[in-house]
Amino acid sequence: MCGIVGYKGFRNASDVVVHSLKTLEYRGYDSWGIALQGQDSLESIVHKNVGEISKADFSQIPASKIAIGHTRWATHGSVTDFNAHPHFSCDKKITVVHNGIIENYMEIRNELKLKGHKFSSETDSETIPHLIEEFMKTENISFEDAVKKTFAKLEGSFAFIALRAEEIAGARKESPLVAGLGEGNKEFFIASDVTAFLKFTKDAVFLDDNEMVFLNSKNEVSFYNFETRREVKKETKKILWEAKQAQKAGYQHFMLKEIFEQPEAVKNSFLGRIKNNKVFIEGLEDMPAEKLNSINRIILVACGTSYHAALIGEYFFENFCRIQAEVELGSEFRYRNPVVNKNDLVIAISQSGETADTLAAMREAKKKGAKILGIVNVMESTVARESDFTLYTHAGPEIGVASTKAFTTQLSVLFLVSLYLAQTRKTLTEKEIENQLNALQQIPAQMAQSLQQHERVMEVAQKYYRKNNALFLGRGPNYPIALEGALKLKEISYLHSEGCSAAEMKHGPIALIDKEMPVIFVAANDSYYKKNVSNIEELNARNGTIIAIATEGNNLLEGKADEIIFIPETSEFLVPFLSVVPLQLFAYYVADLRGCSIDKPRNLAKSVTVE
Repeated sequence: MCGIVGYKGFRNASDVVVHSLKTLEYRGYDSWGIALQGQDSLESIVHKNVGEISKADFSQIPASKIAIGHTRWATHGSVTDFNAHPHFSCDKKITVVHNGIIENYMEIRNELKLKGHKFSSETDSETIPHLIEEFMKTENISFEDAVKKTFAKLEGSFAFIALRAEEIAGARKESPLVAGLGEGNKEFFIASDVTAFLKFTKDAVFLDDNEMVFLNSKNEVSFYNFETRREVKKETKKILWEAKQAQKAGYQHFMLKEIFEQPEAVKNSFLGRIKNNKVFIEGLEDMPAEKLNSINRIILVACGTSYHAALIGEYFFENFCRIQAEVELGSEFRYRNPVVNKNDLVIAISQSGETADTLAAMREAKKKGAKILGIVNVMESTVARESDFTLYTHAGPEIGVASTKAFTTQLSVLFLVSLYLAQTRKTLTEKEIENQLNALQQIPAQMAQSLQQHERVMEVAQKYYRKNNALFLGRGPNYPIALEGALKLKEISYLHSEGCSAAEMKHGPIALIDKEMPVIFVAANDSYYKKNVSNIEELNARNGTIIAIATEGNNLLEGKADEIIFIPETSEFLVPFLSVVPLQLFAYYVADLRGCSIDKPRNLAKSVTVE
C-alpha cells in the first residue's frame, strides 16, 4: 500500500521524486524518505522522517540526477525514523524502497546476521538491500544479477526499487509497478502508480507479475521475466489522463472535488457503450451468444466500497437478466474452497485494479474454470490484465482515500453489463431496455441537481457532527447505500456508524434508538416506500432522530422526519446513484467540521495491495 518512486534524468531528481511522492501520498503517509546518489561517492545520501511528506522541509536535500523515494503505510515495524524507507546495505551503496510484505524476511534476516550484516530497523524491507549486497560480494556478480537472485529468494507480495550508483532496478510480484519513459529516452521514471509521473510523461510501460525493469549506467532500459528467465519486449502505453485531473483544482479536498466530478465521470462511463437504444460492451461482444446464454451464475467479488457496488449489481443481474447472482468479499472467497465452474461468470470489481484480496479471489476462480470480467478504473492494472474481459469505468484518477466517483461509475458499468446480458438473453423487451437506458442517460444531470443540495446537507451536518454514533437504513438496492453511507462516515470522521437493512431493524438495531442516535434513512419513492414509512413510524415511537433521503415532491415525510434531503425521481434501480450523493456530502461535511484529515484518514490507504 506504500508509494514508491524512482527517477534518473536531466532534471533535479530530488524535486521530481518529492513531487511524485506528494502525488502518491494517498498510498501511505505514516512517514517518507528519499535517497539520492552523492556526487563524489558511491554511497547514497538518505533523508527520511516520520509524518506527512506534504508538511516536510526539503531545503537540506541536495540536487542530484538520480533518486528513489517512499511514502509509507506501515506493515512491519512501528512508525519511526528508523523504520522509514529507504533502507540501505551495510556499505550504504545500495538503497531500496519497498511496497508489500516479505513473508520469509525473518529467515533471511537471521541468515544475514550470521554473515555479519547489521540491521537498523524492524522492517521486512531492510532485508532486500542487505541480500543484494551479500550476493554481489560472495558471488562476485553485477548489481543486476544480484537483484535477480534476491527476487528469487523473496516470498510474499511485493514491489521494490533498488538503487546503486547510476543503476536502478525495479521488480514486482503481486504488487503494482510501472515505468515511465521520457522523450528521447532522456529520462526514466518508475513508480507504484502512473499518477506519480503524469506531469512529466504519459508514455508508460506496465510490468506484469514476476518482471523486472533495469536501467543501466548508459541509460539503456531492459525488461526481464523471472519465470522464463529471459529478457522480454514490452509495449509502451499512452496514458490518457491529464496531470491536472490529479490536482485539487480549487477544492479544499480531493474527496469534495471527486464528489462533484461524479456527473461527468458517470457520463464518461457509458459514453460509446449506448447506441440506438442498445448496449455495446467491448470484449463481451466477441463471446458467442450461446456462451453468454449458458451462464448459470454470476459471482461478484470485491472489497470495501466496491463490495457495496457489487451488492447493488446483484439486484441488476437478478432482476434484468434472471441469472442467479452472488456477492463475495474478496478476502473470504478463496479460503472457503468455493464451488465454481465453467458456466460461472466472475466479475471482479476494483478501483485500483490492484486490490490483493480481489486479485486472489479472481485467480482462484480462474483456476476452477470460470470466465473473469474485470471492472476497474486504472488502465493496465493487474485485474485488467489478468481478466478475460475488462471494462474500464473511466472515472479518471481518484486520489481521496474514501472512494466516491469510483463507486458510482462502477454502478454504471454494472448496470450496462446487466442490460447487455438481458439484451442477449432476451429477458427484457427492447422497450424495457430503451426505458432503462434513457433513465441512465439522465442520471448525470440528476446527480448535478442532487449536488446543488450541498448547502442543505452542510446545514444538517452542522446539527449532528458532535454525535458519536449514527445508524444508516435502507431497503432493496438502497440497503447497500446504507452500508456505503455508514462506511464513508466512519472512514473520514472516525465516528462509529452502522448500516443495515431497514427490514432487519427490529432484529437488533432498534435497541440503539434514542435522541442521541441520528438515523439516516434512505426512503425514496420505490416499491419499498410504504414499508420504509412504517419503519420511520417505529423510530418516532422511540424518540428517534431521523434524517430522511426522500424523492422530490414527496411531502408525506414532513412531520415524520427531523430533516429531509431531497433527490430527483428516477427508475427504482437507479435511485442509488442519487441517494449516495447526499450521504457522501454528509460524511464529508461532518469530517470537515470535526477537523479530520479527509483525504488521508488515519490508518487507511487508497489501494490495499497486501492481505
